[in-house]
Amino acid sequence: ALKHQLRANVSYAALPNDLREMLQRRLGDLERQLLSKVAELEDEKSLLHNETSAHRQKTETALNALLEKVSELEKGNSAFKSPDEFKVSLPLRTNYLYGKVKKTLPELYAFTVCLWLRSSASPGIGTPFSYAVPGQANEIVLIEWGNNPIELLINDKVAQLPLFISDGKWHHICITWTTRDGMWEAFQDGEKLGTGENLAPWHPIKPGGVLILGQEQDTVGGRFDATQAFVGEMSQFNIWDRVLKAEDIMNIANCSTNMPGNIIPWVDNNVDVFGGATKWPV
Repeated sequence: ALKHQLRANVSYAALPNDLREMLQRRLGDLERQLLSKVAELEDEKSLLHNETSAHRQKTETALNALLEKVSELEKGNSAFKSPDEFKVSLPLRTNYLYGKVKKTLPELYAFTVCLWLRSSASPGIGTPFSYAVPGQANEIVLIEWGNNPIELLINDKVAQLPLFISDGKWHHICITWTTRDGMWEAFQDGEKLGTGENLAPWHPIKPGGVLILGQEQDTVGGRFDATQAFVGEMSQFNIWDRVLKAEDIMNIANCSTNMPGNIIPWVDNNVDVFGGATKWPV
């Protein structure tokens, strides 16, 4: 090997000066090209690393945002600012979205039901609530079905109510009833719009039934009909065991007083939702 190297050195030394200089320039050019290529590869490697880091950072930011949103939703469904500051959303006309009030009703000889609701469903907003007992699925029902007016059913007897609430705006609705002569009143946004009598007179509301939000019951707690389902949002569903004064109803509608129902108050842990119905803060 040493002999071969010496021969190569002698051969190179024996070359003419101009040829030797040309070879040196050529070697220099090749060296510069090689160094330039190495530099390009280093730059590409650095750029790729930066792009990967930027992509990783972008992905982490998006994931963190999603986690924060999930956390907000979890808080929204389980920890409202106040136990009554929530609404139930029923966005689809199905037979499986509904809310259920955990408490039941005692025997009642009079009641007032008030709630806020918003719906633009057509035809008819459906059934905001229904109360069914064994032997009578229509013990108390508020329903607007098809092109019929809003109806109040008590013990399957019917009164048509002069309420107009399917304009997509929030409305405050109150219904009062007493077994004495079957007297009823209907209030919208604090104003009395109708009154009547002979609606299930002298009938006591039976205790121990099931109170459903958003569906009409054909049996106790079930057999819902999608065509009668409520579509929209509701909040502040309260029931009292007496006929509230018109002044009290006006104050509730104006949000100038806080009067939770003494039989059924609107409280987060008193309302369960099913089938994709949701509870949101208001």
